[in-house]
Amino acid sequence: MTQSPATPLPSPKERRRLREAKRLSQAEIAAKVGVTRETVRSWEAGRSTPRGRKRDVYTKLLAEIADEQAVTGKPSPAGSARPSAQSSRQRPSWAKDPDSAVDTKGGKAPERIPVGAAMNGHTLPEPVARPKPERGSAPVPTAKSDPRPQPSRPAAVATPAEAFDTLCATCAPGLVRQTYLLTGRRTLAQESVERAFQLAWQRWPEVAVDRDPAGWVRAAAYEYAMSPWHRLRPTHRQPDAPPAEAADRAFLKVLMSLPPAQRRTLLLYDGVGLDLPETAAETEASTPAAANRLLNARETITEKLPELAATPDALHQRLGKLCNAEKLAPPNAGRVRTGSEHRARFWTRAAIAFTALIVGATALTLRSAPSHYEPPQTPGKDISGVPPRMGPGPLTYADQILHKKLREDLSSGPERLTPQAR
Repeated sequence: MTQSPATPLPSPKERRRLREAKRLSQAEIAAKVGVTRETVRSWEAGRSTPRGRKRDVYTKLLAEIADEQAVTGKPSPAGSARPSAQSSRQRPSWAKDPDSAVDTKGGKAPERIPVGAAMNGHTLPEPVARPKPERGSAPVPTAKSDPRPQPSRPAAVATPAEAFDTLCATCAPGLVRQTYLLTGRRTLAQESVERAFQLAWQRWPEVAVDRDPAGWVRAAAYEYAMSPWHRLRPTHRQPDAPPAEAADRAFLKVLMSLPPAQRRTLLLYDGVGLDLPETAAETEASTPAAANRLLNARETITEKLPELAATPDALHQRLGKLCNAEKLAPPNAGRVRTGSEHRARFWTRAAIAFTALIVGATALTLRSAPSHYEPPQTPGKDISGVPPRMGPGPLTYADQILHKKLREDLSSGPERLTPQAR
C-alpha cells in the first residue's frame, strides 16, 4: 500500500498499442506487474483501472516502452496491431529453449523474472550494464583460455528455503500493516501473519506453484485474523492502544465499526488495489455481493468522515497513511520456518500418541471382555400339586396373653434369674 498520489495512465488503446509494439503478450505483462492475465486484459479493455503499487509498476513499464519507441523512432504500424493466427499459435525459439537469448527472426527474448520477484507490487532492481568491447580490441585474457565454445550453464535454481525467505521478506512487512487495519490489534496482526507463513511453509509444494503466492498467504492471514474465536481469549478483553494522532484514532474507530466482510472488501479493493472480480474471489463472494459491500462500506465511512469523499483516491491514501504510521515488526523467515517445523512435529507426535492410546484401549477391551456367552438365569415358576412352604402362623389368644405377660415382667435383675414359688 502506497501513500503516493495516483500516477497518470495512458488510455486503454494506448496501453495495448505499447504492449504490441514491444511484442509482449498479456501473460508477460501480467508476470512483470504481478497480476493475472485476465487483469491485464481488463485494463486494456477499459473495464477496470489498476490501483496502488500495481498501478505504479504498470505505469512505469508503459513509460519505459514509450521511451524506447521515442529513441528508436519506429512505432508499430496500425496494420500490425492484431497478430496473425499462425504467429499466435507458433512459439518462437527462445520460448522453447530458455537458455537461448535471441530469436531466430531477430527479436530479443523478454527478461525471465523469478517467482516472487515482482510480487505484491515490488519491482526487480535494474540489471548492471556491462560495457561492450570496442572493435579491434583484444579480448580480456583469462587464466584458462579455451578456443572451443563452452556449453551454456543453467542458471542457479533457488532452494525452497531461499524462495520462501524471499516471499516472506517481500510480503510480510506490508501484510502485517494490512492485518492491523483489518483487526485493530497489533499483536493479533503479527500473530496472524506468522501463522499464515507457517502454514505456507507446511504446504510449500502447493504454495510454490500457485499463480499468486502472496495472495495465498494474504488470504490465510486474513482468515486467521478474522476468526470469531479470538474474542474468547483473555488477552483480547483489554482494548489495544489507539494510534497517536487524533485523526488516525477517528479513522480507525470508524473502520472497526464496519462489519468484518465489508472491512475486508474495502481493504482489498481500496487498500491493496485488487480488482472487483479478484476481491470477490478472495472473499468467496459473488461480484455483485462484493460491490454492494464496498458501496456500503464507503457510504458509512464518508458519512462519518466527509473529508474522505473529496477525491477518488482519498480513502486509498488515508489507508496508506494509517498503515505507515504503525511500526510493526514483520516475522523473521528463519524463525517462521523453525516454528512451522516444530509445530508440525508436535502435532504429528500428538496424533501418533492419540492413535496409540486408542489402540491400547481397544486391546485392553478385547482382553478383558468375556470370550463366551452366558445366558441370564430364568425366574422361578410355581409347580402345581406342591403345597407352599409354611411359616409361623398368627398367634392364638392364649399365646397373645403369654406374650403380654412376659413383656410386663422384669427383664433384668436377680428376680428374673431366680424362680419364685407360688
